[in-house]
Amino acid sequence: MKQTSKKFNKIYAMQLATIFLGFIIFGISENIKGPAIPRIQFDFHLNEEQLGSLLSLNALGYLIACSFTAVLVRKWGIKAASILSFASMLISGVFIFISHTYPLFSASYFLMYIGNGMLEIALAILGARIFVKNTGTMMNLSHAFYGLSSTVAPLIATGVMSVQVFGHALDWRGMYLVMLSLSLLPILTALRSTFPGDDLANESRTPLKELMRDPALWWMVLILSFGVVSELAVGGWLVNFLEKAYHWDTVKASGMLSAFFLLFALARLFLGPVTDKIGFTFSLIIFSGLSALCTFAAIVGGESWSFLFAAAGIGIAMIYPTVMAFIAKRYPRGSDTAITFTVTLMGLGSVIGNYVIGFVIEIVKKMYGVGNANGLLRGLQAGYGFIALCALLCSVCGCILYRYLKKRGELI
Repeated sequence: MKQTSKKFNKIYAMQLATIFLGFIIFGISENIKGPAIPRIQFDFHLNEEQLGSLLSLNALGYLIACSFTAVLVRKWGIKAASILSFASMLISGVFIFISHTYPLFSASYFLMYIGNGMLEIALAILGARIFVKNTGTMMNLSHAFYGLSSTVAPLIATGVMSVQVFGHALDWRGMYLVMLSLSLLPILTALRSTFPGDDLANESRTPLKELMRDPALWWMVLILSFGVVSELAVGGWLVNFLEKAYHWDTVKASGMLSAFFLLFALARLFLGPVTDKIGFTFSLIIFSGLSALCTFAAIVGGESWSFLFAAAGIGIAMIYPTVMAFIAKRYPRGSDTAITFTVTLMGLGSVIGNYVIGFVIEIVKKMYGVGNANGLLRGLQAGYGFIALCALLCSVCGCILYRYLKKRGELI
């Protein structure tokens, strides 16, 4: 009995280690781009629209990975799929390091987002399978590691870029190699663990056609899409905004991004039990509305109110894990399929969202004339306003879903 319990605890410990380390790597790979993007833009002579297109192209790789990862999970199991996702990011770090032409860099960056997309699905499935009790709390706790790593990632990335090795600075290429090499750690824990659910017969799973007939799933797609565009866009655009709109240096701007993710992580760490208590749907309305309010106020208030950019992290942090908890509870026999479907369509929204932000900035800049400093400021404000709009739309969709579920007595 004791041996069985000890073995179970060891396996569960390795499962938790894989999930927590996985979210740490995920946060690092997503958010080290903040301080690197201005340098990438300078090295390859990209304007804001081209930069938005680059981020959208890589989000497309993320989308593609989401679509085929479910097939890999069914055929090879979640363990193999998880290890492959970490390996993809490790390899992409090597190729980014050696990329000195834009085509090679684009391909390497694309591969990293393939790994990110695979990891997104793998970690969501693992969470849905393992966290069967206190789902909202545990989902938010695991996602808090994403927030914690995202908090320190911009500052660490800035520091690593200035490190001298044999008389040469690592710069952004070396930084990507160093940071993505950390993917080796969760590979080792995954190799030492086993994961539940791979033995569930296909006929026992809820089919996709049945899931797609549920309007609640479609509202979840919209909520997750708007929420994640608002969340991920901060990592790509906040440092750029603060440097160009308010002429902040990279360290100060990266500090604000880190503050955003610190509050982001703390919200997931401490507010998870709130989602279990007040309900997942109501939580989505409240927290996404808070994020929208803070972001709009930061834009309108100007530089003196820029701290509200960081405060927006409290609200937007809760969206993704709460949606995953909702899916795990509503579709216990079809969580893998529902997660894949929802996250894949979310990825499409992310592709469009990044492009729209860059497009809006360029359009507003051109309205004021090329080289007009005020035009750049207004363009950046308009682009960031789109991020706030996405959070607001997330809240609106949550209200519609709440009304739909309440009428049927299906609130979770």
